[in-house]
Amino acid sequence: MEPRKKNPNFVYDAFDLIRFVWNKKIILIALSLVAFIVSIIVSLNITPRYRSEVILFPAASISLSKNLVETTTISMDSRDVLSFGGDAESERMLQMLQSNEIRDHVVNKFNLMKHYEIDPSSPYPKNQLNNKFRGNIKFRRTEFMSIEIGVLDTDPKMAADIANEIATYVDSSIHNMQKKRAMDAFNIVKIEYENSQNDIRQYSDSLQQLRQKGVIDYESQASALNTAYANALEHGNNQAAESIKKQMNILSVYGGKYVELSQKLQSEINRLGQLKAKYASYKVNIENSIPQIFIVDKARVEEKKVSPKRTIIVMMSTLSTFALSLILLLIIDNFKARK
Repeated sequence: MEPRKKNPNFVYDAFDLIRFVWNKKIILIALSLVAFIVSIIVSLNITPRYRSEVILFPAASISLSKNLVETTTISMDSRDVLSFGGDAESERMLQMLQSNEIRDHVVNKFNLMKHYEIDPSSPYPKNQLNNKFRGNIKFRRTEFMSIEIGVLDTDPKMAADIANEIATYVDSSIHNMQKKRAMDAFNIVKIEYENSQNDIRQYSDSLQQLRQKGVIDYESQASALNTAYANALEHGNNQAAESIKKQMNILSVYGGKYVELSQKLQSEINRLGQLKAKYASYKVNIENSIPQIFIVDKARVEEKKVSPKRTIIVMMSTLSTFALSLILLLIIDNFKARK
């Protein structure tokens, strides 16, 4: 019984809607049942995916030599090799994880082009690969300031291996970057260190030649000779005075050079001490390394899939079909009522 169906201004109320659903129950049940069966079949054919994740903290950015070797370094930074990194280290870590170097390493090591079944001869295969990579491998900073590396894959072991490999590789990448920079600095210091040693050797050889000429210690010799010369003249010892005069002439010729070389030698010895400390410091940095990350949880081979959620897929598909069918039937019925 539909007494108001011919009214062009007809609007369904709650009772009308219930009555309408009851009248159309066979169609709605049939469509919902079809959707239920189809969604079951579709969900069963969806390949399950597994998720593995690594949780890590970046280490504080510090100099290994300054914290472990040097004893005279004064720094306002109280962090040491056991300190966790802060916001800056976390942001740098995320930037590195999203770099092309990390992606290319993982793609090549695990042959992801083949694993993701991408045809190299298809249009834009690298584009497809990058989209798959970004869709399956995620990096984020957690609310606890740690870094999460999450990997989705149809193979649970592959997911765990990729996550662990990324964590390992980003650690070695940071070390390699630091080592390269330390090596560049070391080479500069090494050249200056060797040049300083050569300069000291040359100054020492030149001073040795002056000593052979009789210039041993300019200041003390000059004072002693002046005193001796005055005494010889005072006592009328002309022969001694003449001998002292010759020594004074030698000292006057080579004394200035002796003083100059002595000052240069002392200055270069002081500089060599500073260069030696830097030399040893950078040598420690390039010959030794410590992990740049603290791994809280390594990725494990998961037994339980994360997708698809078949129950949710079936429920949502069935309910969506029921709701859509009802809306369409209402539109059709309203359209007919307006004729």
